[in-house]
Amino acid sequence: MNLTLARRDFLRSAATLAGAAAWPAWMPRLAFAPAQTAPRGDVLVVVFLRGAADVLNMVVPHGEAAYYAARPLLGIPRPDHASAPKAARTLDLDGFFGLHPALGGLLPAWQAGHLAIVHACGAPDESRSHFRAMELMERGVEDERGPASGWIGRHLATLNTDNRSPLRAIGLGPLTPRSLTGAVPAAALRSIGDFHLGGDARRLEHMRAALSALYAGAGPLEVVGRETLATLRALEGLDPAGYRPARDARYPESEFGLSLKQVAQLVKAEVGLEVAAVDLGGWDTHFAQGGSEGLMAGLLRDLGDGLAALHADLFDHADRLTVVVMSEFGRRLTENASLGTDHGHGSALFLLGGQVVGGQVHGRWPGLAEGQLVGPGDLAVTTDYRDVLAEVCLKRLNNPRLDEVFPGYAPNLPGVLRTAPWTATARPRRRSPAEPGPKTTPQPRQGRCGFRGTYPRPPC
Repeated sequence: MNLTLARRDFLRSAATLAGAAAWPAWMPRLAFAPAQTAPRGDVLVVVFLRGAADVLNMVVPHGEAAYYAARPLLGIPRPDHASAPKAARTLDLDGFFGLHPALGGLLPAWQAGHLAIVHACGAPDESRSHFRAMELMERGVEDERGPASGWIGRHLATLNTDNRSPLRAIGLGPLTPRSLTGAVPAAALRSIGDFHLGGDARRLEHMRAALSALYAGAGPLEVVGRETLATLRALEGLDPAGYRPARDARYPESEFGLSLKQVAQLVKAEVGLEVAAVDLGGWDTHFAQGGSEGLMAGLLRDLGDGLAALHADLFDHADRLTVVVMSEFGRRLTENASLGTDHGHGSALFLLGGQVVGGQVHGRWPGLAEGQLVGPGDLAVTTDYRDVLAEVCLKRLNNPRLDEVFPGYAPNLPGVLRTAPWTATARPRRRSPAEPGPKTTPQPRQGRCGFRGTYPRPPC
């Protein structure tokens, strides 16, 4: 999709950004209080693994015998498996968990304390339907009765950072992700090279001069128009083809790698980017999933190498960058007859950034024994994904309005992020007198193998 802007399109975009666009009829009329005025927090990058990634082969519980009993062909060999090639073995993290060997590019971030994993994390929905699970997760709600807007959209609507950039929130791809929908416009783009004013050099100069004169006033539309022009000038100065990442970072030659590279360019260009949403699909591995090599290993290599390149490229910005990697649900423990895995329940969530409580697998591990699984044989969910996202909003995005970002839910923050110096205190959620208060969760303990939570004692 080419985003070359004619003058008429520019005027329409500026009007939309100034709030002139009508609120869609299908969107519920949420009664937001006036937006919280606050300094801008981190740049948030949300990577959604569409198709339900098999997290048991991503973050391997190699200290759990039940894992290998259920996956004699697809299981990733233990780190000390003498007969398996070293390149095929699990990369140990803490004596109990390890990374798939295709995620080896993330080890430097783990060792630097910039990568954390929340295992057995997911949503309460047990439909095991991709479309339902993705929709509810991107809306940040438990069922259809919640607001139709996205959780990121509500975050942006309840936080006033005095940022009027048309690139405050972007989705890399042809469509705007559901998580970004709401009252604050978000841009969907494939390439930043396509986001420019159209025409030859002489026509462009006339157009810029005319637009600058048009937006010389002090009204809200004029202010947004000038800021949009400034953003376009900044983007026109970027050269995606000639971009040289810092620290010799090498992005994969894939659509996912290109998306992350462009995120890095936008962060460095300081065009007002606050949130970027990036998709990586193909994770519905019912057939021929593969183990240490194969279909899923290729996806993991793209994911791991892309995130590793982003971490290296933006290392100097790491303290103001938070990356969240999530999927709609996990996959069944037992491999199927087609050498794949079927839809499951519990998943895992990755966090990458300079202020992550990293080098740890967080959460409460439920175990994989027969009596510990849920449904037809799935990993249980012990951490609601909204607990992690709420902590991101509060501690790194400077948004205390958790009761409006995740309405009807009282999060228990798992302690996976450090608090930014600008962070405000979360507002308690408003409850009716008859409604019980939030459940309390014991403070997780540091396990012998680095796992913050409870789990069967592994042979560390």
